[in-house]
Amino acid sequence: MKTLITGSSGFVGLALSEHLLAAGEDVIGFDLGPIPAQAQAAFARLPGRFTEHRGDVRDATDLRMVMGRHRPQRVVTLAAITADAERERLAPQAIFEVNVGGVLAAIGASAECGVSRLVHISSGSVYGTTGRHAPLLDEARSALAPEGLYGQSKRSAEDAARRLAQLHGLPLVIGRLGTCFGPWEADTGVRDTLSAPLQLLQVARRGGTAILARDSLRDWLYVRDAARAIGCLLDQPQWRYPLYNLAAGFQWPLSQWCTRLATRFPDFRWRLAAPGETPNIELYADYDRASMALDRLREDCGFVPRFDIDAADHDFHHWLAHVAGPQTTVNP
Repeated sequence: MKTLITGSSGFVGLALSEHLLAAGEDVIGFDLGPIPAQAQAAFARLPGRFTEHRGDVRDATDLRMVMGRHRPQRVVTLAAITADAERERLAPQAIFEVNVGGVLAAIGASAECGVSRLVHISSGSVYGTTGRHAPLLDEARSALAPEGLYGQSKRSAEDAARRLAQLHGLPLVIGRLGTCFGPWEADTGVRDTLSAPLQLLQVARRGGTAILARDSLRDWLYVRDAARAIGCLLDQPQWRYPLYNLAAGFQWPLSQWCTRLATRFPDFRWRLAAPGETPNIELYADYDRASMALDRLREDCGFVPRFDIDAADHDFHHWLAHVAGPQTTVNP
């Protein structure tokens, strides 16, 4: 089985590639940037074969050429610009060109090259302000109210992907990805705000003090579980629903992560910001988004997350020590 992944050099793209390669599948990676050297070495040890192609996801001609050459049966659209407010001001058009136009280019190329199924990866950011008050974000009942251009572009991409796949008669499912952290996350130039767990790890590794605006409570999704969730959608013979939340199904506060970091890095300190003090850990918003419901994915695909905070802590630091190495791209 061959799977083409757009955005394969990004955080989740690398994790998904690793997951599929470990299962003995072949992966065609399509991305404007190269995969890091650590990933090249890790992938070479796995039974599947990884083929890298450098290209712009907005270039439909290049996508058709790559798909025509390799003939993947499945395509996962992961390429995206995860924009902060500054990028929104400076490059709003590019956000939509990649996040929407790139998806449409991939679907058009898939239709021409005989792809049998498509998995489009969206984001929990499409729920937007609904996440301020809802007890749980449900695929069927929670309103979409994205706040920034990233979330708005992801909502637009969902609608456009459904329509174009329908016109071409291509099987398509959408997965709304929760807030991820873990191996392979780095500043790639298109991911403007790193996850809070990674930011805290960066401070801990240099023996600094982390200052938090609040003890943020979220349903943090370890990226290995995210990759497994996408893999479940790829492998599911039939989808009962047109879209699924890809989420952790449980919450934990950042204070628990800080406590674990403090046991590993004795010089690390953390605290909540005093009144008027500026935090040095950037959170995604001034509130903690409600958790995303996991019932559909659990009931339809049998997906159960494997990484609670203890398992994630152990696996992440094992990965840092044995795969990423001391000079990993987890920068200070």
